[in-house]
Amino acid sequence: MSGKRYTDEFKIEAVKQVTERGYSVADVAQRLGITTHSLYAWKIKFDRPEVVQQAELNQNAEIRRLKAELKRMTEERDNLKKGRRVLCQGIAARYAFMRSHLNEFGLSTMCRVLGVHRSGYYAWQGRTPSKRTRENERLLGLIKHHWLASGGVYGYRKITVDLRESGETCSRHRVHRLMRGDGLRAEVGYGSRPRYRGGPVGVVANVLNREFSPDAPNKVWVTDITYIRTYEGWLYLAAVMDLYSRQIVGWATRSTMTSDLVLQALLAAVWKRKPGPGVMVHSDQGSQFTSDDWQSFLKAHHMVPSMSRRGNCHDNAVAESFFSALKKERIKRRIYPNRATATTDVFDYIEMFYNPIRRHGSAGDLSPVEFEKRYALDDL
Repeated sequence: MSGKRYTDEFKIEAVKQVTERGYSVADVAQRLGITTHSLYAWKIKFDRPEVVQQAELNQNAEIRRLKAELKRMTEERDNLKKGRRVLCQGIAARYAFMRSHLNEFGLSTMCRVLGVHRSGYYAWQGRTPSKRTRENERLLGLIKHHWLASGGVYGYRKITVDLRESGETCSRHRVHRLMRGDGLRAEVGYGSRPRYRGGPVGVVANVLNREFSPDAPNKVWVTDITYIRTYEGWLYLAAVMDLYSRQIVGWATRSTMTSDLVLQALLAAVWKRKPGPGVMVHSDQGSQFTSDDWQSFLKAHHMVPSMSRRGNCHDNAVAESFFSALKKERIKRRIYPNRATATTDVFDYIEMFYNPIRRHGSAGDLSPVEFEKRYALDDL
């Protein structure tokens, strides 16, 4: 298999088949289609304890950093979602919002999101409320009483009428401002906001049109994404399959379902197969496949894009069938302890069993690798 290029992730997982799963070097080399010399070289390079230990330390540090970043971003998002109505109001309204949400968000985070200073908040907190503020609080209590008495359906206009009938002197604009600041609103009808009815940008035609039986390798590839449960969170798997033999020619795993995931899987397939121009790559209409990065990659490598119709899983049934086999035959109802363990098991299933050994009905009950070997002999 000269000329192939493999990623470091692939090499590490190959070494683990020998060091952790107990396969012999010859068996692993035969199933992966590499030489024993290459596998021994990978073992020397990637089976060093200090390298593995440093890699784990780096990975743990990165996980801690990502968790902290996720916590900060989640807090800021929730803070902004709840406090967006006070962003266009005065400083005092922001300080009041901060005081009422101290049990939910950190003070530093709220100061940063709302654009105020911590010292200003402390100064405001120690200040005696003004006469106007006390009057607004009294009036807001009356507003809430009338709003609740209406069953939560009255708006500021009807609330203003109720207040005036009870002897209060206030404008409807003041009532509107106080109700909006406290999140009180009228009950509205069943109308819904207008929605964009067009398809996502970047969608192309269904060129494949369910023609799942090409007459040679490297003519049609299909790709899709699935997810695997771990106690660290979801692990997302993207796979690229050659429709001729049903061989998985490229795959990648990531903790997030971004365009980088599908690009890495397709890049692995290109490295491994080195196809000529004109390969059709079929996918669904997911945002990863309609992204500019995906379209640019296909164009740069002279590949023909094809996409399933919207909401029609049968247009990409072969990729769905592979994921079904993976989950039935290996994953089932299992939850992996971490993403690294799940990735290793996926490698074992695809590279050590599915591609070189597992018999496939559409390939004449041969394994995908054996089916392509016979095609190569027939083509001579």
